[in-house]
Amino acid sequence: MKILVTGGLGFIGSHTVVELQNEGFEVVIVDNLSNSSKDVLGGIERITKRKPLFENIDLRDKKAVKELFATYSDIVGVIHFAASKAVGESVENPLLYYENNINTLVYLLQELQAKPKANIIFSSSCTVYGQAEEMPITENAPVQQAMSPYGNTKQMGEEIITDVVKVSDINAVLLRYFNPIGSHPSAEIGELPLGVPQNLVPFITQTAMGIRKKLSVYGDDYPTADGTAVRDYIHVVDLAKAHVVALQRLLQNKNEAKVETFNIGTGTGSSVLEVIHAFEKVSGQKLPYKIVGRREGDITEAYANTDKANTVLGWQAKSTLEEALASAWKWEQKIREKK
Repeated sequence: MKILVTGGLGFIGSHTVVELQNEGFEVVIVDNLSNSSKDVLGGIERITKRKPLFENIDLRDKKAVKELFATYSDIVGVIHFAASKAVGESVENPLLYYENNINTLVYLLQELQAKPKANIIFSSSCTVYGQAEEMPITENAPVQQAMSPYGNTKQMGEEIITDVVKVSDINAVLLRYFNPIGSHPSAEIGELPLGVPQNLVPFITQTAMGIRKKLSVYGDDYPTADGTAVRDYIHVVDLAKAHVVALQRLLQNKNEAKVETFNIGTGTGSSVLEVIHAFEKVSGQKLPYKIVGRREGDITEAYANTDKANTVLGWQAKSTLEEALASAWKWEQKIREKK
């Protein structure tokens, strides 16, 4: 079965391609390399012993999307990762985010709607919950007003899909991720942030490597056990496997509704300081860090209730925080050796 993976050379996309190929799917990757590298193809091939098909296409080009589906008319499912994802950048350049995250989804859905039957897994985010009133967060928690254009595009993406499936033969699963970290245990693929990392763990590994002088901890005055913000950190391989399980659910017609939503996390919240100390333990490195002011838009805590994913989807996270951090450190060491 042929699966289209948009943004398939990115962090989560590449790990998902590996898991798809391990399950015997044939994968077509679409990526415009704006935030990824073609070198990732080699890593995927070394892990799976199979090279995925690759098309360097910008999904904002409607004609190119139409031609893609004409070329690969036997695509039975789409996993849609391709999107811009930096909260700060989205505030500074909202139109880039609306064009890249909304137009591309619309063009994909237009092609899927023309098929007799189609399936899409949408890469969504726990940002849609904002600062939820209750922890852990269930799928029934209200979607809050978005705190950034990035968050708004995830909400809008979910709404667009929900509207389209009502009038088409498309079935969809919306996966709301919590905080993906780590890398493949082979260290053949991992997170490759361009420039200064926006996320905690690559900043930690780069600081441990001496690339960054000091890690900034944004705020120690939150109403949490140690004053630092709490998040649900999930190993990227566990997250990738959730996509395969969700896709198989649609392909086997096991979905109970035309759109289903699942939280994908571990169910455990970890504070920034807990993550730092866990990293120091697995790496043997002492991390220099300083407490600075809170970042605008940051929430106090967010961690998932994963009961629905565990029982309905039949998936659960397996890796511990320490295992995920150890894999991230192994990856960081490997890419620095190359340089």
